[in-house]
Amino acid sequence: MEAYAMYFVDLILHLDKHLPEIMAAYGQLIYAILFLVVFCETGLVVTPFLPGDSLLFACGALAATAPEGMDIKIIVMIFLVSSVLGDACNYMIGEKLGLHMINSKHGLIKKEHVDKASAFYEKHGHKAIFLARFVPIVRTFAPFVAGVGKMHYLTFAHYNVIGAVVWVFLFVGGGYFFGNIPAIKHNFTLVTLGIIVFSLLPVLYEFVGKKFLGKK
Repeated sequence: MEAYAMYFVDLILHLDKHLPEIMAAYGQLIYAILFLVVFCETGLVVTPFLPGDSLLFACGALAATAPEGMDIKIIVMIFLVSSVLGDACNYMIGEKLGLHMINSKHGLIKKEHVDKASAFYEKHGHKAIFLARFVPIVRTFAPFVAGVGKMHYLTFAHYNVIGAVVWVFLFVGGGYFFGNIPAIKHNFTLVTLGIIVFSLLPVLYEFVGKKFLGKK
């Protein structure tokens, strides 16, 4: 029983690595699974540990080599819808329940994650919703913090949609065009780390841009 539990945990945390066997076992249900994973990763503050960037990249790579099992157009649509709806759900949770969850004695969410997202939000303003798409953990908490802070919803929705479009096309497209290069395929762990570093580039650009403009 314990072995099955450990396998299930590994399956959830490393879904990107288990995609071929899940496709073989569940067929077209893979699309529903992917939708739920991305929706939860972006929409529920209690599941920031789920795969994000690496999952999109891996799906893009699989769509290039197994289009009969994973259609690139369907993947892109699923990830766009799930990530936009996920952020919107997260915003509403923050708006309606955020303060209660943060102050809860039961430790529903980690306060340090909220503090990190709050600092990120304060530093980058409304653009934090867009930039957070490319930062693991912060991606999950930024919409929640925006809801807690009562950010104007139309402003939030604007950055939510733009961020989702760029995020999905960047990582699914990257996997589709580059994920099956042998050097990348056989060193996927290093590639995943590279994806995380690459994810931080928009934030670095924003930081450097502000510093440069400040010097002027």
